[in-house]
Amino acid sequence: MREIRTWREYLIEKFADREKAMGYLQVALEEYQGDNDTATFMRALQTVVEAQGGIHELANQIHTPPQTALKMLSSDNTPTLDTLGTILNALGWRLSIEPLEDAIPSLE
Repeated sequence: MREIRTWREYLIEKFADREKAMGYLQVALEEYQGDNDTATFMRALQTVVEAQGGIHELANQIHTPPQTALKMLSSDNTPTLDTLGTILNALGWRLSIEPLEDAIPSLE
């Protein structure tokens, strides 16, 4: 008989692959820029953290108690750049700036 998994379990398994996880977060961030849905972006980030070793591994990487790391990921508030940068850094990634496809010329 085939084992039934939840959607989250499927995503966690899929995003154990770092390239897939990074692509997923890039899409989640692009969607956030369009809809400002912080909760959905944070769930995507939580899923990737879980897939990449879990909250305890993140806490070890950022030298903080697991409860603090969990609180950082569980907030419905928009994370600060420092918080997002710290989490991404622990995952081995960084924030970057790139032009939009339909970008307006400079604001000068």
